[in-house]
Amino acid sequence: MINTMRKCILFVVSIWLIQLTILAQSRMIEISPEQGKDNENLMLALEKAAGYKGKPVTVRLSPGIYELDRSKSTQVLYHISNTTSESEDPDPTKHIGLYLHSLKNITIDGCGSTLQMNGEMTSFVLDRCEGIILKNLNIDYKHPTQTEVEVLEEGKDYLIVQVHPTSQYRIVDEQLEWYGDGWSFKNGIAQSYDRASNMTWRSWSPMENLIRAVELRPNVLYLQYKEKPQVGLHIVFQMRDSFRDEVSGFVNRSKNVQLENLNFYYLGNFGVVCQYSENVTFDRCNFAPRPDSGRTNAGFADFIQVSGCRGMIDIRNSRFSGAHDDPINIHGTHLRVTEFLSPNRLKVRFMHDQTFGFEAFFKGDDIELVDPLSLLAVEKAKVKEAKLVTPREMELTLSGPLSPEVIQRKDLVVENVLWTPEVRITNNYFERIPTRGILITTRRKSLIEGNTFYGMQMSGILVADDGLSWYESGPVHDLTIRRNTFFNCGEPVINIDPENREYKGAVHKNITIEENYFYMRKNSSSVIRAKAVDGLVIRHNLIYTSDAEKNKESDFIQTRDCNEVSVEKNRIQHHTCD
Repeated sequence: MINTMRKCILFVVSIWLIQLTILAQSRMIEISPEQGKDNENLMLALEKAAGYKGKPVTVRLSPGIYELDRSKSTQVLYHISNTTSESEDPDPTKHIGLYLHSLKNITIDGCGSTLQMNGEMTSFVLDRCEGIILKNLNIDYKHPTQTEVEVLEEGKDYLIVQVHPTSQYRIVDEQLEWYGDGWSFKNGIAQSYDRASNMTWRSWSPMENLIRAVELRPNVLYLQYKEKPQVGLHIVFQMRDSFRDEVSGFVNRSKNVQLENLNFYYLGNFGVVCQYSENVTFDRCNFAPRPDSGRTNAGFADFIQVSGCRGMIDIRNSRFSGAHDDPINIHGTHLRVTEFLSPNRLKVRFMHDQTFGFEAFFKGDDIELVDPLSLLAVEKAKVKEAKLVTPREMELTLSGPLSPEVIQRKDLVVENVLWTPEVRITNNYFERIPTRGILITTRRKSLIEGNTFYGMQMSGILVADDGLSWYESGPVHDLTIRRNTFFNCGEPVINIDPENREYKGAVHKNITIEENYFYMRKNSSSVIRAKAVDGLVIRHNLIYTSDAEKNKESDFIQTRDCNEVSVEKNRIQHHTCD
């Protein structure tokens, strides 16, 4: 009797498992690369996935290269933080390779496939989505918008350079131009990369003072100059224009997004921008050139830009190599108050040229009105209604009147307090960076732990906040920087530097810097510099220096306008090697 019941139970369970398997298989959409039809096939797969109406579904790509053409891309106008101004880009329409809009619970599993952009494009957009997973994908560009040349020979007024095969050029009347589908430039911005030190820095451009260019043979050019600096053999120049008219990826007004095991071999014109989104995870992502490509650069500017997000931003187990700006920048946006329309209505304006056009406030948001000179809040309020009236201006109706003292002021900026994230940045590696490794300004609990920073040309970590330049907010209230390793970074290696013009109290508070390893450059001694912090703890750090004359903590750690500071048990070790 008991055996019979067991058999019946096992039979029922088996049928149930079979049904689950069939159900799971029915929610699997598979596609394969097809020459000339990859744009269309991916869009059809996403349309089919949308038909499941939020039930979990996986779009699985058969291994291969999927060619996504600019001419066949999805074109949508987006205003994206930290990109271009109206004059630089009058039509901010994006050319999107993989477009997800208002979708839920979809996994895109690349199975090691490559999405290759043919032309100046935005590789993917997740707009108003929830529960999206992108994994096991490579993202690359057939002709990256940054060109590379390596110096083979140098004379007083000339260079002979090897052009990377992915960099297209044309010479008309001995004038050199770089080009691709949707882009071209003659002058612009350059970085130099030194293979021996594995470092990059912002530099003179081989396009400056160029008199004539001659093709000696395919991809080998003779460049003659009116004047030029000394360069050095086998230096690689990475060149680009200055217009961020596309981004590599855009996560907009979305929630619970996971990017897992992605290789960003090139990030077109800007990095992955997360804008007014909630809970975004980057895990095992590689922001670096394809190892066998011969390229030294992977990014036009930042790799990850987080603007006005909330929930948890979790960046872990990833590699950042070869950017043209900061690999990670996490911040909000200060908008300037331009007019008080009534005691509970005000008009605010996006001030920086490269940030505007999107809704920065919503009904129910908590805000702070901030003095931009001291960067201290002067009043708090709640948004009852928010309206974007022009790409530059919003009108806010508040739930109650502001004080007469605040209404009389003409110099205030506003931060959206609700849209500020918690942050975890753990176990990542940073190299070939001409600027800082991490910029972070958020009031929520944040942890930077177990990362390695090699050769940042500026600080490894910068904690800023400003209301008069980039207008990137806001204060830090709970930050721990622990067990990171800093090799040969610029000074100060950790820089806490809010841009307050006058001191009326601490801008930041509750920052702990502990158990980090600092291997200092020769003739460099500024390890930590902190300004306007209350509750600063610096302890149990190891500072490794070649300067035998400096042996006290105060030789390496400087503070200004800080209170409740504890500096203790930091060790200094000396070495004799460069």
